[in-house]
Amino acid sequence: MPPRRAATAKPRRRRWFGRVRWGRVALAALLCLAAVGGAFWISLPSPEPLRSAPPQSTALIDARARAARARGLAARRIQRWAPLGDISPHLRHAVVDSEDARFWQHDGIDRLETEKAVIGALEKGKLGRGASTLTQQLAKNLWLGEERSLLRKVKEWILARRLEALGKRRVLELYLNVVEWGHGIYGAEAAARFWFKKPAAELLPEEAAVLAAMLPAPLKRSPRRPSTKLVVRSAEVLELLGAYGQLGAVDLAAARGRLKRLLPSPP
Repeated sequence: MPPRRAATAKPRRRRWFGRVRWGRVALAALLCLAAVGGAFWISLPSPEPLRSAPPQSTALIDARARAARARGLAARRIQRWAPLGDISPHLRHAVVDSEDARFWQHDGIDRLETEKAVIGALEKGKLGRGASTLTQQLAKNLWLGEERSLLRKVKEWILARRLEALGKRRVLELYLNVVEWGHGIYGAEAAARFWFKKPAAELLPEEAAVLAAMLPAPLKRSPRRPSTKLVVRSAEVLELLGAYGQLGAVDLAAARGRLKRLLPSPP
């Protein structure tokens, strides 16, 4: 009895057409994802204008101005641009040591710290503050504001990598000139003059440690009304200068004494 070839031909053709159809669907989906991803990539700002010029404003400064207007107040903005060479090396070291110790080694993203933060976020069910490098903090400050979401984090990672193309010194210079150091006080020069009545170039180690210790909560930590957290953190940052060899033993001991006089422990 001859084989029934006709009986098997239709199922085979159906399977073949099914594979073709699903293949086209998958291709269309990939093309759509590529188009969306490309549009997303193009929509993000370029840091190239910042290579040689300071930003006119930042997302954080604009947000603070909107919040002030909503309360019927005038927005305060005290800011003076200072080249990196005109900012005390004590402050440069203190900020890097306390906020992003691997700043000079990573490419904008500290993968080790990011991995720890992701694990912590999965355990807690929400995104935390940790794992943001100075470059990521700069990207958020310049363009993204204070919203916390996974999409904003993705933007932050992409923009941090773009900022790194400007070079480490330029990234640090931008950061130190736009970071917030109190209500309406932006940048190292304005902070040094407001809090210590001197230019940023003349900051002493203990003063630099205080400013660096303010950064996690610059609106809540004031050198004029030092909280226990500010006192403790300032001492920790000062010790980092010694631990990283940026301050000798004699100078560190002297700075410890001056810090105690500068920030007396709260009652």
